[in-house]
Amino acid sequence: MPIGGGRGVTRILAVANQKGGVGKTTTSVNLAASLAAAGRRVLLIDLDPQANATMGSGVDKRGLAHTVYHVLLGSESIAAVRVAAADCKYDLIPANRDLAGAEVEMVNLPRREMRLREGLREVADEYDFILIDCPPALNLITLNGLCAARTVMIPMQCEYYALEGLSDLVNTIRKVRANLNPVLEIEGLLRTMYDPRNILAQQVSEQLQQHFGEKVYRTVIPRNIRLAEAPSFGVPVLYHDRLSKGTQAYLALAGEILGGEPGNPPVSG
Repeated sequence: MPIGGGRGVTRILAVANQKGGVGKTTTSVNLAASLAAAGRRVLLIDLDPQANATMGSGVDKRGLAHTVYHVLLGSESIAAVRVAAADCKYDLIPANRDLAGAEVEMVNLPRREMRLREGLREVADEYDFILIDCPPALNLITLNGLCAARTVMIPMQCEYYALEGLSDLVNTIRKVRANLNPVLEIEGLLRTMYDPRNILAQQVSEQLQQHFGEKVYRTVIPRNIRLAEAPSFGVPVLYHDRLSKGTQAYLALAGEILGGEPGNPPVSG
């Protein structure tokens, strides 16, 4: 069980992009592990019915009696559902295929967009970071993630169509802030699966920096075979190959995030 007692404001961060295959789950799992390795108390919430973050954390989705589905429907508390991803050094609110039916079942529930936010109240002060892995869709489940979070991290590939999808997501974040969650802000844009030899990737990266400025993380996540392999072993890349470029990139990202906290030095690789 996590250690109780707060150490300042809990940072609740949704990892979101309605486009699939951009590295949301890879980022959620590996950032959680990197922050935990830096001594932070971390809770990872899997909001995707595919449950890849659950499996990538070494938890078998097929053997779960209770998941985030039960939290959203109000039949179980966060504390009752969370499990220790012991090999990853963080706690997990797991998911499985049951979550696919949650949206229909939540339609007539009171405060349907706030189910996750309200469930988190009992445990939030036990963590330094809560990361929410959102599904690749702008639906009611994602909306629960955005209403629970204070900031949004947007992983994206540097491709032409990614810019169009980014515009839609930014508009959605503005609407959520205006109508449901007034504190919601963009934490940052993370360039993933980056190949510096690709001219288009360079051009899109430059456009992102021109338009979003300091909201674009300095850290860039490269294409890396070790990052692709790690989920099949049920561990973050940090515990699959510590010296890989993927590991070093996510440790650097954690360091960049922690570098913005008073008194917190960046994580060393």
